[in-house]
Amino acid sequence: MNLLTVENISKSYGELVLFSNISFGINKDQKIALIAKNGSGKTSILNIISGKDTTETGQVTSRKGIKIAFLEQEPNLNPDLTIEETIFSTDNEVLKIITAYEKAVQNPDEEEQYQKAFEAMERHNAWDFETRYKQILFKLNLEKLDVKVGTLSGGQKKRLALANALLNKPDLLILDEPTNHLDLEMIEWLEAYFTKENITLFMVTHDRYFLERVCNEIIELDNNQLYSYKGNYSYYLREKEARMEREAVEQHKSKLLFKKELDWMRRQPKARTTKSKSRIDDFKEIKHKAHQRRIEHQVQLELNMERLGSKILELHNISKSFDDKTILEKFDYNFTKGERLGIIGQNGTGKSTFLNIITQKETVDGGKVVVGDTLKFGYYTQKGIHSKEGQKVIDVIREFGDYIPLKKGRQISAQQLLERFLFDRKKQYDFVEKLSGGERKRLYLCTVLIQNPNFLILDEPTNDLDIVTLNVLESFLLDFPGCLIVVSHDRYFMDKIVDHLFIFRGNGIIEDFPGNYSDYRAYESSKVIADREAKSNNTEKAEKTNWKEKGNSQKLSYSEQKEHKQLEKEIQKLEEKKGVLQNKFTDPNLSVEEITQLSIGLKEISNSIETKTERWFELSAILEG
Repeated sequence: MNLLTVENISKSYGELVLFSNISFGINKDQKIALIAKNGSGKTSILNIISGKDTTETGQVTSRKGIKIAFLEQEPNLNPDLTIEETIFSTDNEVLKIITAYEKAVQNPDEEEQYQKAFEAMERHNAWDFETRYKQILFKLNLEKLDVKVGTLSGGQKKRLALANALLNKPDLLILDEPTNHLDLEMIEWLEAYFTKENITLFMVTHDRYFLERVCNEIIELDNNQLYSYKGNYSYYLREKEARMEREAVEQHKSKLLFKKELDWMRRQPKARTTKSKSRIDDFKEIKHKAHQRRIEHQVQLELNMERLGSKILELHNISKSFDDKTILEKFDYNFTKGERLGIIGQNGTGKSTFLNIITQKETVDGGKVVVGDTLKFGYYTQKGIHSKEGQKVIDVIREFGDYIPLKKGRQISAQQLLERFLFDRKKQYDFVEKLSGGERKRLYLCTVLIQNPNFLILDEPTNDLDIVTLNVLESFLLDFPGCLIVVSHDRYFMDKIVDHLFIFRGNGIIEDFPGNYSDYRAYESSKVIADREAKSNNTEKAEKTNWKEKGNSQKLSYSEQKEHKQLEKEIQKLEEKKGVLQNKFTDPNLSVEEITQLSIGLKEISNSIETKTERWFELSAILEG
């Protein structure tokens, strides 16, 4: 069933044409991702189909009566309301049903009105709405319901807007970078939620694991052409590569035909017959095709790094607190050459504070930070770039110099560097305020790397960067010979880049885990199994010891007790299978087909674990009661 149709829409700003005459449709239960380079107009497309902006040509038509919700990057919320008041102030159908039911209860004489209200509560499963919205807010780390929206951070506002969108259960949910401002635990919960729920999605996201596990269709906007791929991210990669090969063959044929026709044109420049005129017209079309060039920008980051000395960075008994909140407590660590560290942890556990301490932007309460004499930080923060009013892109780079050194004694100009960062000569003279969010982040990344650091710190570098830029950045970081610290919620990025992790648990607890993110998740899953087994063994011992005392208080039937024990064994086996599959993802030699099959298998196992675990908890609650 078609929910929304986009026909020949266009958008431009002055001479800059973002896209023109593009068309596509969204059908019920599709989970579609839109992929395009930064500055191609992805957010503009979302704004147009959600009704927040208008198209210059064509139209957007939606099915009559459907509910559309749009999660923007910067949601507009009433700052004077609390979190809970924000939930209840929305145009939510379930809330209206609850209000009607409460009104009917107050008027018991109106039996027909009460019956209708009761049936509506049953039909929309409205009885557990309060539990549902509190569970979602808890998962999104918004438990303090009486906090005013005006005091929330940008990330908290984004999560509150996400909670509202999920609770409203729209027919079509439009999402602009939904995983931004979510920590890894929240992303995995949201991923599982979208995978399980029958919900129609249209989203822009750079999270490649999210694309792999949630989406069943990908639309790519490339050089003002839309290409549709009926599958997940692995399928998209495979089919795009095949398309590129076909286009290369067609390009070669066009060039050969062009040479042939050019020879004919030179011999008969004044041909006037109808056949000749037609051939001349065809020649123009052939010439256009033959001279087309796919602009596939490849950033070649070959900056020359300053030498690191024997002493790099040492942390001795570092302590840091804010009021009664402990961030670090007598923390010791010495960084070594070529170290590649990832940092993960829930929001508010002190990850950014830790980075500010080691770069000495933040003072410590106790202990000492020792920085090596040859150490030169490159610090990419979440705050982004600060440009002056009326400043052009090229001027931002030239503040750091007109030339920078490359390897083997070469150098590169500021203009050439910008071209390598996907800014063509025309774009370099645009005002910075005209850049998209992703382009500004790319420019900021350029300003950090141009300073030639040997210790690179990246705090959420993947936010707002397109997949093309992410692939380029990953290639550079794999070759970067200096020290590297990355804080990121992008699991794919972390798996590819880091060798070990600092896990910030909160209350000053930091664990050093020897592996990447997928290794860590597999390890955590094995811990869950061990805890479950320990609990099961304790329960069995208690049953054997106290069976006489319990008498008839046991609430589980014999078959349910058997089911409870069988579930434990089944869940354990599934967790082991899941761990094996997750470890296989780290193999760099996997083909696209193998990745696809592994993803399908992992999704099936995860769904089965979730279903069986819910039943296990249900039976456990009865058993313990």
